[in-house]
Amino acid sequence: MRRKVDLQALLIKMYWTNLFTTRTEIIVAICDEDLLDRSIEFKKRGVSVKVSRHFYGGRLVDERAALKLLKSATIGNLIGKGVVALARKNGFITKENIINIDGTPHAQFAKLE
Repeated sequence: MRRKVDLQALLIKMYWTNLFTTRTEIIVAICDEDLLDRSIEFKKRGVSVKVSRHFYGGRLVDERAALKLLKSATIGNLIGKGVVALARKNGFITKENIINIDGTPHAQFAKLE
C-alpha cells in the first residue's frame, strides 16, 4: 500500500534574519525566505511595505536558529506566515499582536524587564 507523503512537512523552512544591537537592545528582524525583496500592499491603509534586504537580509537560517534569535531578542520584527506562526507557537506573540498586510502576517514584540 502506498503512503501519502506531505511534501510541505518535508520542506525545511528557512528565514532571512538580521540582528541590530544598541547599548541596551537586541533587535531581531526575521522574514520568511520567499518574502525578501518583495513589496506587500496594505490596501486598507493605502501603503506598501517593502521587505527589504537591508533590514531583513542578513543571513539565511533554519527554524532552530530563528528560534534561538527570537529568544535572544529584546525587540522583534517579524513578517511571513512561517515566522509569525513560529513566534506564536513559542509564546513570543499572541494572536492579538498579529496584523495582516494583504494576507501576510506581521507582528512585533518587545520584552520588558
